[in-house]
Amino acid sequence: MPTGFGRLWTAQTISSLGDGVSHAALPLLALTLTRDPMALAVVTAAGTLPWLLFGVLGGALVDRWDRRRTMWVTDAARAALLAIPAAAAALDVLSIPLLAALAFLLALGGLFFDTAATAYLPDLLGRNPAQLERANARLRGAQTAASGFAGPPAGSALLALGRSVPLLADAVSFALSALLVRSLPAVPRPATSARESLLRQARAGASYVFQDRLLLGLALRPAVGNVAFLAVETVLALFAHERLGVGAFGFGLLLTAEAIGGLLGAGIASFLGRRLGTGTALTCTATIEGLAILGLASAPNPYVAGLALAVCGAGMGATMVLGPSLRQAIVPAHLMGRVASTSRMLAMCAAPFGAFLGGWLATAYDLRTPLYAAAGLLLTMTAVTATMTSNRRVETALRSARPQADPADQDPTKEIAVQTTSR
Repeated sequence: MPTGFGRLWTAQTISSLGDGVSHAALPLLALTLTRDPMALAVVTAAGTLPWLLFGVLGGALVDRWDRRRTMWVTDAARAALLAIPAAAAALDVLSIPLLAALAFLLALGGLFFDTAATAYLPDLLGRNPAQLERANARLRGAQTAASGFAGPPAGSALLALGRSVPLLADAVSFALSALLVRSLPAVPRPATSARESLLRQARAGASYVFQDRLLLGLALRPAVGNVAFLAVETVLALFAHERLGVGAFGFGLLLTAEAIGGLLGAGIASFLGRRLGTGTALTCTATIEGLAILGLASAPNPYVAGLALAVCGAGMGATMVLGPSLRQAIVPAHLMGRVASTSRMLAMCAAPFGAFLGGWLATAYDLRTPLYAAAGLLLTMTAVTATMTSNRRVETALRSARPQADPADQDPTKEIAVQTTSR
């Protein structure tokens, strides 16, 4: 792997650790202000709105901008942003609207950072499909370990020291990430038409996704999945407190269990892809996620709930390696930012519906109802998209993309065909 990848890996790991701290701290901070499920849903949904409003345009801008610069400027801005709610927490003027605004702005920064990082990685690795899969497995594994395994317990513990402490910790992580990303090697930007308008470029990226059944299938799965997962996430802290009888530290441990499963899933993703084929592996992991959420809904105690979250995390971890790696291998470089942002936008646009669905079902029925609904959605989505991401479609797409790869990647000893022939 290139030297620059190590710095990118380190930067994202540090940033993910801060995200894990906030992931546990923000719901608990909201719970100190209200127990209204709909108010909690507002905070959760606010973090998904930037993708609804600016998703495709953000991808078009990333394809115009220097991708490395976009990443480090975004992280520096997010570090500065976190000083505001940290001060509000210290002064005891924190509120639900402020938490919702924070979630929105952090997610807006995440839109630009994640899209730029997704587009930057294939250029850094010379669009080598095998290296992309290894790189995404390492990035996903480190992200899961940091944001899920280490971050949530740290967030719960830091919250006990003061409501502003977890926010300051996340700010430090963003600042360190910005410094590391700024030191990454520059890569040439794909040439774009200077006469083509931003809206036209954005439409071209969206059309590329919707006209390709494989890319559309890869995009629909996280879109429907986010409706389900946000319905669960909206009520999870309240579900853990009232139905499972766990406190703040126990809630952090539940998130850690999910992260342990995610780390395992990321580690075995390549093996599953080789053994089953990427398409079949993606169908299997989606099925596992749905069954795990069903187990969480019916969990009689925190131990069964933790096991269900771990199994769900394993399915998600493998999916988040296989899906993006395949997309990065088959999409042309000049469209990478727009295709990535369109796919992510579909997923994130669906998320607010999941957040409000979870809040409404919990208010109208009980805290287990959003979980049962989420499991049904996941299993239905798996059946609908199975043929769209079949092994046959994956192999055809990889064969078509090979002429676009770097000539060095065509060496028979390095070619990913070794991995795909068994699929």
